[in-house]
Amino acid sequence: MKIAVALSGGVDSALAALLAKRAGHEVVGVTMKLWHDGRYKGGERDACFGPGEAQDIASAEKLAAMLGIDFKVFDLADEYERIVLDYFRRERSAGRTPNPCVVCNHSLKFALLPQAAARCFGFERFATGHYARIVSSGKRRLAVARAADEHKDQSYFLWNLSQEQLGRIEFPLGELTKTEVRRIAREAGLPMAEKKDSQDFYSGDTCELIGANDREGDIVSTNGKVLGHHKGYWHYTLGQRQGLGIGGGTPYYVIDIRPHENQVVVGRREEAIATAFKIGDINWQNIEPTSSVINAFVKIRSSGNPIGPVEFKDGVVSAPCGLFGVAPGQSAVLYSADGAIILGGTIERL
Repeated sequence: MKIAVALSGGVDSALAALLAKRAGHEVVGVTMKLWHDGRYKGGERDACFGPGEAQDIASAEKLAAMLGIDFKVFDLADEYERIVLDYFRRERSAGRTPNPCVVCNHSLKFALLPQAAARCFGFERFATGHYARIVSSGKRRLAVARAADEHKDQSYFLWNLSQEQLGRIEFPLGELTKTEVRRIAREAGLPMAEKKDSQDFYSGDTCELIGANDREGDIVSTNGKVLGHHKGYWHYTLGQRQGLGIGGGTPYYVIDIRPHENQVVVGRREEAIATAFKIGDINWQNIEPTSSVINAFVKIRSSGNPIGPVEFKDGVVSAPCGLFGVAPGQSAVLYSADGAIILGGTIERL
């Protein structure tokens, strides 16, 4: 079988390619070029998008040469700007919390990249170094499921993949831990075996991507009392505690952002807890859409394990346990008890 593997220059995608080769498959390596030199400043932190991309591409090319596989880079920088960065700007400017990795996975990594690779190479399966698994519900539906390594699990970012996309994807690392991945890579002599993981979507200050000049506004309490000042509401996200510059006693958290008033609303922790919220742009994975009540566990941010139990019906998640920092624009992903994604969507105001 011919498999195209998305190579990022890191250890995870490198091992995915190695494992596919060891399994006897014909392997080709493909990489997305996303960075426009000189358009943004970026930074030095490890990230998917930044000026360090050239080194990552060189690393991927070196790996392909080691494995003796064909390799090609596809320039998708314009598409990334139009699809991912424009989305990021719109959401932050609206006072919402975007999830660019979800958009990139759905529209570029598992769409435009394999489409470009298919025109060049032709292949049967498309593999990446994501820590996730693909399972079948037994009803001819596929779903992303949590990885064996719960600390590295990336299923949260894959809720918007379609049934068609899932039908051609392989996740070779789904049953492995990060420790095992590094050990196998080290034993195989892969030069990126100890390379640090990417931590962020962008290597620089994300405010640079928004392109807005600082604009002073008020930080206010829920009753409208001015507690401090900020230099632009887009610097803040719901649930944020650090960097508010408000002293005195019990800490404050961001509980609302009002773009039209250029205000950031803060409150005590208990005011940042929600027991119900709505989600839109829903994508169903391991079950068909239904209007029945669904019992599930939910994640509203990438870190941590699913929380619950919660109930879902007609676009509303009810969480009697209370969820901290439910942020409009962010993803909410509902999981079954065995870790398969039931559905995902974008958080909206109730």
